[in-house]
Amino acid sequence: MRENDPMEKLMKLYMKEVVTRHGVPVSIISDRDGRFTSLFWRALHKALGTRLDMSTAYHPETDGQSERTIQTLEDMLRACAAPFEALYGRKCRSPVCWAEVGDAQLTGPEIINETTERIVQIKSRIQAARDRQKSYADLKRKPMDFQVGDKVMLKVSPWKGVVRFGKRGKLNPRYIGPFQ
Repeated sequence: MRENDPMEKLMKLYMKEVVTRHGVPVSIISDRDGRFTSLFWRALHKALGTRLDMSTAYHPETDGQSERTIQTLEDMLRACAAPFEALYGRKCRSPVCWAEVGDAQLTGPEIINETTERIVQIKSRIQAARDRQKSYADLKRKPMDFQVGDKVMLKVSPWKGVVRFGKRGKLNPRYIGPFQ
């Protein structure tokens, strides 16, 4: 879809790819692109019964869920494990990769071995990414030196089970102490 394509093309693409596969959405959050603020687009969604919400300009947090999903997919693709492949244990049959996909069917122990190998590969790549992130974080981290007799505060996490006086909640203090 190009920016200068007519709205009718966008509407046909939307009906074919979204509505026929997933049904009519209850609401849509979109950016303030001219195509999504046009009278045609608003009239179409009014007729379909879909509420149109626009994100605030220069405020990408409005669409946080989809941004996070996109980030997760990018991470998976960066680790060379497509989500479809990780989920189903085989390559996706699509026109893009028809040349790569064979007709062979994995059965019994073969599929278990193949899936186990993929899980091990994905775990090792995730661990490598974690190690890389840790090394980047460690570059900015400063060691904390304590001497005997220093007063310190203890960070308390209500989600980790470390609680004071058996209370939990958002408004409880995050640090307790000072301790010597």
